[in-house]
Amino acid sequence: MLSEIWSRIEQGERRFRRSFGKDITDPVSRRWSALHYNVFDHAFLRSIWTNFFEIAPGVYRSNQPTHRRFLKYAKLGVRTVVNLRGEEKYSHYLFEKETLDGLGITMVNAKLWARMAASRERVVHVIDVLREAEKPVLFHCKSGADRAGFAAALYLMVFEGQPVEVARKQLGLKYIHLDFTKTGIQDYILDVYAARVSQNPIGFEQWIRTEYNSKPIQIGFDTRADPAKIATELTQPA
Repeated sequence: MLSEIWSRIEQGERRFRRSFGKDITDPVSRRWSALHYNVFDHAFLRSIWTNFFEIAPGVYRSNQPTHRRFLKYAKLGVRTVVNLRGEEKYSHYLFEKETLDGLGITMVNAKLWARMAASRERVVHVIDVLREAEKPVLFHCKSGADRAGFAAALYLMVFEGQPVEVARKQLGLKYIHLDFTKTGIQDYILDVYAARVSQNPIGFEQWIRTEYNSKPIQIGFDTRADPAKIATELTQPA
């Protein structure tokens, strides 16, 4: 009974949250969108909590920056922003795009998910975007903990030649990443890759492009399967 009531409350909150915050073109709708941005997207917290770190020369990770923070990062010379939340119709995306267009900073959308393994195509797109991005480059998700952590680990392995043992430190409590929640799927992907490397060395990008499959990895995470088992399954012919 209580779970049903709570579910209805959550559904009602979700419907309300999605009912506005989709227009910043006139003064009234802009005020509502600003409210949506600060309250429902928690932008008021991110004005002081940034989760901003440089992971390699000219490469930064962060949570969703506010307008003022983007002004600061522009002074640092940031030329490209990779939005790991993807293109959206809601306030956080609209305000970000407006700010970056005004600053002349290139915005690239490369959507990942915090609580679900991204498809091979999505991960490859992130690799390609980071390879082509004009530096300095900043990539962000909402909190800067999970998707940004995975992208940071990816960057260190693919472009800095770091081993997975070093790269996986980008997913940790320092960044408010909690591996015991559903966001632990990001750690599990690296666990499967590490198990694959222990069987027979392979570069992370090559593994992603040739063996990675989000569906068995997600099932493995959900069922708490041994990462080595999943790594072996991924090497088998379809």
